[in-house]
Amino acid sequence: MHPSSDRLAQAFSAAGHFYIHLFTAFFFVIVLAIEADWQLPYHQLVELWTLGAFLVGAGALPAGWLGDRWSAPGMMAVFFIGIGLSSIVCGFAETPAGLTVGLAGIGLFASIYHPVGIAWLVRHARSRGKALGLNGIFGSAGVAGAGLIAGSLIDLSGWRAAFIVPGAVSVLTGMLFLLCVRAGWITDGEAGRTREQPTSRGEMLRGFAILIVGMLCGGLIYQATQAALPKLFAERLSGLLGDGALGVGALVAIVYGVAGVMQYLGGHLADRYPLKWVYVLSFLVQGPLLFALAGFAGLPLVAAAALAVLLSIGVLPAENMMLARFTPERHRSLAFAVKYVIAFGSAPLALLIVARINEATGGFYWLFVLLAGLAALVFAAALLLPGDPRPAPGPRVVQPAE
Repeated sequence: MHPSSDRLAQAFSAAGHFYIHLFTAFFFVIVLAIEADWQLPYHQLVELWTLGAFLVGAGALPAGWLGDRWSAPGMMAVFFIGIGLSSIVCGFAETPAGLTVGLAGIGLFASIYHPVGIAWLVRHARSRGKALGLNGIFGSAGVAGAGLIAGSLIDLSGWRAAFIVPGAVSVLTGMLFLLCVRAGWITDGEAGRTREQPTSRGEMLRGFAILIVGMLCGGLIYQATQAALPKLFAERLSGLLGDGALGVGALVAIVYGVAGVMQYLGGHLADRYPLKWVYVLSFLVQGPLLFALAGFAGLPLVAAAALAVLLSIGVLPAENMMLARFTPERHRSLAFAVKYVIAFGSAPLALLIVARINEATGGFYWLFVLLAGLAALVFAAALLLPGDPRPAPGPRVVQPAE
């Protein structure tokens, strides 16, 4: 395979990872401006993303199947153009129903990236660990950039521009990608092989079942925190951030930007220490931090939020390595597809929890008490994981970056 094809494929895969996290996160900042413009309550507006959030997870399995059976580059083009057009539709919405349709489109096309884009990246990567680690940084940058980009566009041109401008950029990226594919500059890639230490059937079943619990609870923690953080900052840091959306967006960007670096550090820890204990200790520390978010304000709130998000993202390399360890090689793609369904499929439930608790209490105290309890549950369950599932010497286990 030509090196330039590899580099182009990795560049577009990194762009796709940035876009999916940008488009699935920026609504939580944009909704603050829509709330003021449409004079509708926050809990009613934030629920408009519920269908889109559901489709991000529900579409993962069919998207992966189409990527394998039809064309991975073709599905990537559909992803770029489809998610961009859906965002533009949101920008022209005049009613909650119209906004729901556009958000549902964002969710549907976003479901393509992880099962197709990550597998496609692996086929092109010569140094897989380095490529996947860098790709993960772009995903975290998408979450971080969502607040900064949306906040800036809202303050400059209004909330509609915050949908339309990124949407247009994504459509243009998709057209450029198609040109590269048609010109033969990007090919489908070649599958690679990995070598692993054998695991007993009993350990596989026990490890996979416990990780299902961890992925579900961890997904709820991540999704609920991402949804609530802009509103939490706006309420408890108004004296520091002012009244505009840019201050809130910038602070959210800083929190997720710093946390994104943890994917490299998390991989470093997973390479050098027992995976089980990296996983266990991460949730042990997350619990008190999430509980602190229930009552903190000012700079302590920012510090606790940054550390909680940092641990939530930093544990992913260890989780991915254990998932690969506890899954037969012939079912590896299915196992990671299940992970994406759980990770993104938990978003509608997380949104419902955020909206209902905010509606009932007018704040987020009990939300973060609940999330702290979920972290404690994962900590207790993870203690039952089989001991130190380390990869055998040789090529490293491929781990999708999130």
